[in-house]
Amino acid sequence: MVEIVSDNIFSPLGTTSEENYLNVKAGKSGIRTYGSMFGVDGEISCSKIDDALIDNEFRLFVGDDGGYTRLEKMALISAKSAIENAGIDASQSDVKFLLSTTKGNVGLLDEGVDNSPKLYLYNTAKLIASHFGNKTLPLTISNACISGLNAIITASRELEAGRIKYAVVVGVDVVSKFVLSGFMSLKSLSPKPCRPFDIDRNGLNLGEAAATVILKKSDGDSQNVQFIKGAIRNDAYHISSPSRTADGLTNALNDIINDFDKEQIAFVNAHGTATIFNDEMESVALDRAGLGGTPVNAYKGYFGHTLGAAGVLETVIAKYSILDGTILKTIGYEQLGTSRPLNVATESVATDKEYFVKLISGFGGVNAAALFKKGGVK
Repeated sequence: MVEIVSDNIFSPLGTTSEENYLNVKAGKSGIRTYGSMFGVDGEISCSKIDDALIDNEFRLFVGDDGGYTRLEKMALISAKSAIENAGIDASQSDVKFLLSTTKGNVGLLDEGVDNSPKLYLYNTAKLIASHFGNKTLPLTISNACISGLNAIITASRELEAGRIKYAVVVGVDVVSKFVLSGFMSLKSLSPKPCRPFDIDRNGLNLGEAAATVILKKSDGDSQNVQFIKGAIRNDAYHISSPSRTADGLTNALNDIINDFDKEQIAFVNAHGTATIFNDEMESVALDRAGLGGTPVNAYKGYFGHTLGAAGVLETVIAKYSILDGTILKTIGYEQLGTSRPLNVATESVATDKEYFVKLISGFGGVNAAALFKKGGVK
């Protein structure tokens, strides 16, 4: 098994994981509605970090600006916090950095920059690793919206194989005109705060964040939250539309809970983008896997869809939730709007169960699922 030894979330809801979790527990959302953005007219609701906060945190916590982009600053702020909290020497050769992002510095294209090395995702990964003096070749995971959970699963396999001692997984993405325009072309954005699984849902909100987890191999006796098993399954149904039969996500779910007592699962943290087809697909997968009665929640109403950061960020919030013995509510949800029954959490409630499942899906029919447990559980 693998354990989470340290983490950080840098988002509109806070600069630490603890601050983010407490704001979520209090029902606060980072989503705001803007009259226009990037010259695009019409109401746009998204979760965006104030530029001044990024610059101030970077100067105080990391150092001089050094020509870094917003995305690079966010990633370094989050990674540095998690590394310091873990008390590890990130320059060692047995430490491997993994970057999870969907678009990286693609916002530079909006500024007319089309020939910068910063546009290449592997250069962003190298920049982060080299900042901490690490010479081990970093790994870049860019697999649509499952990138963050994909990176955690990949890092866990590296650790279990004994190839590294620590994995530093950094997920980061920012809201840009390029990304905003892409989702607008698919007519998948909601002008108002999103409503996961609700009958009146009409699209997602974009968000930006940086989130980091530091993982190491566990002996099973740790008090830290532990990664039990993960699965990635691609049904290749469509370039952007989720599978109507949810084959990929169902297979991923079945892989991680096969021969596992489902009654021990406190909650499933779903992808829950609040688009018509994604939420419906997840309901089909959960029903087919026998989890229709298990409490389900989604965090997109708090953070928006943070793309490559989502799988890392939402795993960290779920981690604090299980440690706190709390199932967090899904804000924006009122009435079920899926064809299959779901037990969507409408209020934050206590739980004494010690396992949770994280789900995530993305363009191209990619799907991932992972099972985690509270530390100290035999």
